[in-house]
Amino acid sequence: MALSDPSDLLRALPQPALLVGSSDRITAANPQAETLLGAGLVGRHYVVALRQPGLIEAIEKVRGDATSARARYLARRDGVDSTWRAHAGKIGTSALVTFEDLSAAEDADQMRRDFVANVSHELKTPLTAMIGFIETLRGPARDDAGARDRFLGTMAQEASRMNRLVEDLLALSRVEANERVRPREEVDVASILASVVRVLSMQAEARGIDVVCNAPEPPVIIRGDADQLRQVFANLLENAIKYGGKTVSLTLTEHAMLDDLRRPGVVVEVRDDGVGIDPMHVPRLTERFYRVDSHRSREVGGTGLGLAIVKHIVSRHRGRLRTRSQVGQGTCFTVSLPREP
Repeated sequence: MALSDPSDLLRALPQPALLVGSSDRITAANPQAETLLGAGLVGRHYVVALRQPGLIEAIEKVRGDATSARARYLARRDGVDSTWRAHAGKIGTSALVTFEDLSAAEDADQMRRDFVANVSHELKTPLTAMIGFIETLRGPARDDAGARDRFLGTMAQEASRMNRLVEDLLALSRVEANERVRPREEVDVASILASVVRVLSMQAEARGIDVVCNAPEPPVIIRGDADQLRQVFANLLENAIKYGGKTVSLTLTEHAMLDDLRRPGVVVEVRDDGVGIDPMHVPRLTERFYRVDSHRSREVGGTGLGLAIVKHIVSRHRGRLRTRSQVGQGTCFTVSLPREP
């Protein structure tokens, strides 16, 4: 089978593609291939132009008896690494090579591996401590009432920490599963904020922190998921109580037009006067298990998943989460929610 004008065929393909002729030289390549592999492909020997042994071997198979073959192709352009799957197929006496970008899938797989590793680490630490205490209680501390009470108290704390982690993992899984489903029920944001403040007031008092809630008289109605929005504001308020200074304020305002969403809605600000966060950390705060201060986070019972859950819930409501902070000047989390997601 001869191709009268292979260049037209390759230009019609959305992915990078090139044709290796019977002379072992590249006879045609579309612009996407030249972006990936470099300019001036046509006329060059495919071994010199492509270089990577796996891809060369795949083309050799197709130039022989095979009708098709695959290979991985690793590229680097403008300082960015990418992974591609090359498909080589026989067309007459030529070999058609196309490239499929696997970078997104590779990134997702790496995120999955990192997630599993992080979860394993977060569970292993308290489990190791509990196993050590159990062994001690069975041996040297068997008849020591004081040591037994201390060890049992620590074991209870570690078990509680693991329980919080499992609960947050389940919550994150539920939120991600429903992220594409828009919430449709009518909810009162002012009442949700008031209930969150009531629930966490004792925790704030124990730490000597004043919580001030500035909100219009209810109702302030939007469409949303009441339980999830309660979780958003509870997570943000609890973080402010744990890491803040002496005062935490929650402010709810209604807007005829939200600047960042170009739609009517509400804005909730959770502000503290604590030590603040270095701006270099702010873009990564909503990553799973990312902690600015790992030691302090574990001391106050953080799982490293709270802000990731907040981000996904706000996204489900078609809203925006923004963070402003400076070291020594406190932190402000702003949640913008449209009236109709």
